[in-house]
Amino acid sequence: MTLIDPALAPLEFAVTRNLAAKSPAQRDEILQNPGFGTSFTDHMVDICWSVRGGWHRPRVQPYGPITLDPAAAVLHYGQEIFEGIKAYRHADGSVHTFRPDQNARRLQRSARRLALPELPEEYFLQSLRELIAVDGEWVPSGDDQSLYLRPFMFAKEAFLGVRPAQKVAYYLIASPAGAYFKGGVQPVSIWLSEDYARAGKGGTGAAKTGGNYAASLLPQAEAYEQGCDQVVFLDQDGNVEELGGMNVIFVYKDGTLVTPQSPSILEGITRESILQLARDRGHKVEGRHVSLAEWRDGVASGDIVEVFACGTAAVVTPIGTLKGKDFIDEQPSGTLALSLREELTDIQYGRRDDRHGWLVRLDA
Repeated sequence: MTLIDPALAPLEFAVTRNLAAKSPAQRDEILQNPGFGTSFTDHMVDICWSVRGGWHRPRVQPYGPITLDPAAAVLHYGQEIFEGIKAYRHADGSVHTFRPDQNARRLQRSARRLALPELPEEYFLQSLRELIAVDGEWVPSGDDQSLYLRPFMFAKEAFLGVRPAQKVAYYLIASPAGAYFKGGVQPVSIWLSEDYARAGKGGTGAAKTGGNYAASLLPQAEAYEQGCDQVVFLDQDGNVEELGGMNVIFVYKDGTLVTPQSPSILEGITRESILQLARDRGHKVEGRHVSLAEWRDGVASGDIVEVFACGTAAVVTPIGTLKGKDFIDEQPSGTLALSLREELTDIQYGRRDDRHGWLVRLDA
């Protein structure tokens, strides 16, 4: 698979090395127990965009604070998007990422919805490679460890008028990530949010933008108060949408996998990959509305034999309990979710044949 358009010349990145970079010993200590999203590599990518200049001044520079004018549009109107993607170290020491073309295209769709400029796929992939070229030693080699890459874009123009910003910044930072589940994958409990919505018809639900996640924080706190790990949202018609940061998949007794589908659901790359692997095994896959009643009745009748969530961070998470204001439904346990998770992670880490050409090497 190639993402390079010969008509689009690669950017010429300026590289400024971090003179205060972590020593190998300090880095190795962090990689022993990296956690998630708490430690960051020594460098970051920064590319500017303006109406007049287009994409320009690409650079790799020391990781550090970003200086913004107090009138920067992102601080007032939330014109911001981001992505999440991982880099994996294979047994031979090489570094790969997974389906970056899909992340690049989703970032473009998010940009379109938030009236931001669309970063070309080639520049997106080049930014990943440029960062790995200087911070490749930060990619862990432990089981189920990875380097989490966070590309993001925001409006930096100092202007208080309500219109699309004419100056925008694209950044890429990276954080080593340990195994999401220590001691093995565990089923999660889900709280049904009936008072709050994650997104609405015609809104920004299909974009990966910070406002959607901000809207989920209060109901997520409510879930914690109810002793649950995650929250699930419904649309205005009572159909299941998604969790705060993961998609949902239902497994029916005939082997069909069904995932909620609507214009306000973020298209999950992990979800689509899991569903493709299921198709490869002969499973029927459907994307359609799934009402809360269908979920609950299907579990009660035995028509639904397994329910799980999926996303970049956790990959696949079985759902063990659905809890509402006046009910607690134990969810059926099965083996398909964990089997698909194992297959997907084996591909990502180079332990199994990549028959779909999803892997892209970053350090070559």
